[in-house]
Amino acid sequence: MRNLKKFAALGLSAAMVLSLAACGSGTKNTTTDTTAAKTEEAAKTEAAGDTEAGDKAAAGGDVDKSQKLIIYTNSGSNGRDAWLKEKAGTAGYNVEVVQIQGGDLANRIIAEKNNPQADMVFGLNSIEYEKLKAESVLDQWEPSWAGDVDMTLGDKDGYYYPIVIQPLVNMMNADLQNPPKDYTDLVNPEWKDKYTILNFGGGTGKTILASLLVRYRDDNGEYGISDEGWDFVKSWIQNGHMEVQGEDYVGNAISGTVPITEMWGSGVLQNQTERDYKFQIMVPEVGVPYVTEQVAMITGSKKRDLAVDFANWFGSADVQAEWMKQFGTIPCQPKAVEEAPADIKEFMDQVHPQDMDWGFVAANIDQWVEKCELEFLQ
Repeated sequence: MRNLKKFAALGLSAAMVLSLAACGSGTKNTTTDTTAAKTEEAAKTEAAGDTEAGDKAAAGGDVDKSQKLIIYTNSGSNGRDAWLKEKAGTAGYNVEVVQIQGGDLANRIIAEKNNPQADMVFGLNSIEYEKLKAESVLDQWEPSWAGDVDMTLGDKDGYYYPIVIQPLVNMMNADLQNPPKDYTDLVNPEWKDKYTILNFGGGTGKTILASLLVRYRDDNGEYGISDEGWDFVKSWIQNGHMEVQGEDYVGNAISGTVPITEMWGSGVLQNQTERDYKFQIMVPEVGVPYVTEQVAMITGSKKRDLAVDFANWFGSADVQAEWMKQFGTIPCQPKAVEEAPADIKEFMDQVHPQDMDWGFVAANIDQWVEKCELEFLQ
């Protein structure tokens, strides 16, 4: 429980993280991304009604919950999207949850700037949201629960607000003997093809890559990384198993086929519950990267007041406590954290945050990913 009480101390370093953790690419463990065509069709179908609803909200009338709210997220996998739609329905909301891989979500919103298809977004984190702010595709707003959460984890300018914290780890087969203690162990020949690296287009893979490179910071090196660092990351990538689209990498870890895989915190807990299995967790002495998922309003939505009303509901302590119990998330809502079940408390006591310069990461991550994909992937 001690680490649950340290969330406020994470401050800006935890807020300044890369793509949301809760997303690798589409596999048997994730929900397939909803296509752009489907989203556009839904948006066009309701265009006329949107304008009327928006005018009503702007005039100060009650929000019309029967209007469809389109929500983008990179945190809708493993049944989250279906659960949220059903739960929101019981509260009177009519929502469409569109799951998009973390590395693509911000780009999607920017690409739709002149014809926005969604009303709001949750997941991602502050660096991705800062990109969205710079492109003027987010609105300032304030949820009713803003005073309940640690806003050093959110945006001081009021564009995005924190809802969930995710530690990113390697989870391992329960029977694995003499398991690795750090990523530096994984480059040894004995671990050849024994660990799954999630692709760098998703938030988890990209953030773990960053957490390794920052250990080798050299301001005179290529993209701020020493030659030793690049040699290490090359060995780590080429000694491991890169995620293959559609494979069950969690099942592979359980069967021992590929006994180690990267995973976001809530994914560990959810898979342990659903598969009735207890994983070992690799926790390097330097710690693991933590990411903070946020929620924001998309500029151009005709349902702004409805979106804010939904965010007030979704980010409330009661709903976040249910979200936590259902999917193993670590809420930013203190009152929700008080209700954390035993498995979440146990998991959080196992891990601790890595000390990282997230400003340095933000300035270099795109070049790091490009170099790794072009030069190291075989």
